[in-house]
Amino acid sequence: MGALSDLLGGFADALTPVNLLFALLGVVLGTAVGVLPGIGPAMTVALLLPVTYTLEPTTAFIMFAGIYYGGMYGGSTTSILLNTPGESSSIMTALEGNLMAKSGRGAAALATAAIGSFVAGTIATLLLALVAPVVVDLAIGITPADYFALAVLAFVAVATVLGASPLRGLASLGVGLYLGLVGTDVLTGQERFTVGVPQLSDGIDVVVVAVGLFAVGETLYVASRLRRGPVEVMAASGSYLTRADLRRSWKPWLRGTALGFPLGALPAGGAEIPTFLSYAAERKLTKHPEEFGRGAIEGVAGPEAANNAAAAGVLVPLLTLGLPTSATAAIILAAFQGYGIQPGPTLLSTESSLVWTLIASLLIGNFMLLVLNLPLAGVWVKLLRIPRPYLYAGILLFASLGCYAVNADPLDLVLLLVIGLLGFAMRRYGWPVAPAVIGLILGPVAETNLRRALAISSGDLGVLVDTWFSRIVLALAVLALVLPVVLRAVRGRRATPEELQAGEGLRHRETVGAPPADEEER
Repeated sequence: MGALSDLLGGFADALTPVNLLFALLGVVLGTAVGVLPGIGPAMTVALLLPVTYTLEPTTAFIMFAGIYYGGMYGGSTTSILLNTPGESSSIMTALEGNLMAKSGRGAAALATAAIGSFVAGTIATLLLALVAPVVVDLAIGITPADYFALAVLAFVAVATVLGASPLRGLASLGVGLYLGLVGTDVLTGQERFTVGVPQLSDGIDVVVVAVGLFAVGETLYVASRLRRGPVEVMAASGSYLTRADLRRSWKPWLRGTALGFPLGALPAGGAEIPTFLSYAAERKLTKHPEEFGRGAIEGVAGPEAANNAAAAGVLVPLLTLGLPTSATAAIILAAFQGYGIQPGPTLLSTESSLVWTLIASLLIGNFMLLVLNLPLAGVWVKLLRIPRPYLYAGILLFASLGCYAVNADPLDLVLLLVIGLLGFAMRRYGWPVAPAVIGLILGPVAETNLRRALAISSGDLGVLVDTWFSRIVLALAVLALVLPVVLRAVRGRRATPEELQAGEGLRHRETVGAPPADEEER
């Protein structure tokens, strides 16, 4: 009953005219930016993050909740109508959703994605409210060594799951860890890697890095690969869900939620694995196997529900442990840090009102999305037709203005350009950018806890495996590092050359934000 009463208190704070207005504004902005081609939820949140810094914390996070879920919905619209998934977790939605749109059932695909997102998001957010206090009770007793082990698990899992190869993911993580070292050492007070620039003594602003890697780098990469020819946008035609569609969709919605939330809530979670598992499950359980690969509605309903349930699930380790397990979660953590708030086991006690208002706002924003976006599907289709030169120029302009507005420092624009070019090079050579952002944010936290653990043990490295918790977590980290290599080797021995070629193309598109092959050829 404690969690329920706290959630009701969050609704009391969120359901004021001003806060509802900002929630609506967040939903509309998040969807409008997220629906643009080549932009995923992480890039949407990064691009709009500076906008929230002008507000007081509660109102800012209410708006942020709308941006978060709005970006998720906008990404599914782009996947269905344009066959351009903004992130790897939307690939499964694009596979069947775009085929439905091509066969004249675009409206049904959008409807099952919207309703599935609402069902999964609502159930998963309620589970977040119930699970978070329990995880906090368990997390209060963890030691600095345990916390370091959790950080290592998050590093390894994110680096090996995202991208075309674990080696590239780990290299990207190394870039983020290096950027996180720039600034003043908290324990000794000495400056590190500041190259004599006084502004870098406080470190590189996370907003600059996130916007540079996601917005600037991604924009330069996508713009360099797409020609100026007209973009083929499928119409949101046909009727919305029929009774037969509802009968075929409601079970995948629930199964996708059941897969997405628990896997997303793991410290090594994320949305990629549950969406692929959901698609595989629906393909196996369907009564219409002949429709898969031709536009099966179950192939949209299940993965989209899993994606949105995982989006709520990743907030569990973020809010209770301070561990971001996805790129979008890393940017949300940067938003908390921008207000001087550090998520972790003490967050529910020190910022209880803010956390419960945020959770209530997720439910409110989810409802607003369902009410607004089905009637506005035609508006989002028009946004997809924006000429590419205007679109990318506008993204770069708003990215620059947003980063400059944070600190009003011209050096931030120089850093934005340098980091944007770095992001372009990473995307050009297949390095996923999400591990770099997570390394930047989580690296200093891992370093601090490692040094605290070693200080307590007088330098004895055995303290890192002194508890059963740290042993299990580090064993899982080793498994996450070795298992993908073993699975790739097994698949490589058993697959035919044609299967290998097809699989390599899919893995290339699984890199965050990578456009599908048919978009690259335009």
